[in-house]
Amino acid sequence: MNIFWFLPIHGDGRYLGTQHGARAVDHHYLKQIAQAADELGYGGVLIPTGRSCEDSWIVASSLIAVTRRLKFLVALRPSTISPTVQARQAATLDRLSEGRLLVNIVAGGDSSDLEADGTFLSHDERYEHAREFIHVWKRLLAGEEVTNEGKHIKVKGAKQLFAPVQRPHPPLYFGGSSEAAHDLAAEEVELYLTWGEPPAEVEKKFDDVRQRAAKLGRKVKFGVRLHVIPRETNDRGLVSCRRADQVPR
Repeated sequence: MNIFWFLPIHGDGRYLGTQHGARAVDHHYLKQIAQAADELGYGGVLIPTGRSCEDSWIVASSLIAVTRRLKFLVALRPSTISPTVQARQAATLDRLSEGRLLVNIVAGGDSSDLEADGTFLSHDERYEHAREFIHVWKRLLAGEEVTNEGKHIKVKGAKQLFAPVQRPHPPLYFGGSSEAAHDLAAEEVELYLTWGEPPAEVEKKFDDVRQRAAKLGRKVKFGVRLHVIPRETNDRGLVSCRRADQVPR
């Protein structure tokens, strides 16, 4: 089992889903968290994305020099950037961190959040776009010269001159519950993530992705993202857990 922590690049607090005890994000605090996770032996830290967050890639790059083993699972929304530009970013971060980059593909999200960043694709179109993006991104990082005339992505004579440390590319993580998401996970990524849902539901999702991947001759690893909800007493903690289920995700 590989256990990761979380970098709160949208701010932090003691109480999930409330502003009680909240604190603004700053680099000194993020460095403290990253160094603590590094020293305690966590495998890495998840760095989210969205308009409420600081930029995940800049944050990750700022923490390379103050950590030693810690890996950075950096969120990436394919619809907000060219795959050629992102391939250069990924290769650079992987080289400068000496192979500590992991990439979390985020194809979905709140529609208002997506539209604020200029993404007006339908649900299925977002997954079509993500698939095209990943194909171009992978080929570039593997050292190919790429020309692609897709429905969503068009590039001509693209070439990545500096290779990543991890070959053929830094590992891809991905989460989603729809048919389109499960197909994409089975086809393209190394690890499929889900929220901490009831165990029986998680098992169904894992089995479905596993079977889809097997039909393609692939194997996918699996992970679960959980929230830790502390309170002063057990009774208050149980109430808070019920309320946390109502927090938008």
